[in-house]
Amino acid sequence: MGKRVLDVGNCTADHCAIKAMIENFFEAEVVRAHGIDDALSVLHTASFDLVLVNRKLDRDYHDGLDLIQRIKADATLNRLPVMMITNFAEHQETAVAAGAEPGFGKQALGSADTIDKLKSVLDQESTNG
Repeated sequence: MGKRVLDVGNCTADHCAIKAMIENFFEAEVVRAHGIDDALSVLHTASFDLVLVNRKLDRDYHDGLDLIQRIKADATLNRLPVMMITNFAEHQETAVAAGAEPGFGKQALGSADTIDKLKSVLDQESTNG
């Protein structure tokens, strides 16, 4: 069975680019959520192998770090790998300090470094479902 990725807070164009990249390189399904509430709802009702969180969520421009912190504080979700999507190194560092895996920016979609980061999660046997 393929992996499942939840993409949170990306506009349609960015979501489509992320989905195409992941589906091109990995046997994975990409599901979309727009905000904190719908992301947490779907995470509590379905199994995922990775959560990608935009730095600023598209629907309400809420800080994606808040979602990462809520996932990592939730005993049922805290082992789930999460990556922040941002081009800004300081926001990546803050996300990693909150428990996220090192993420990537939209400018690096499809780069060898981004694919390697995703491989670290999506090429392993599933442990989250």
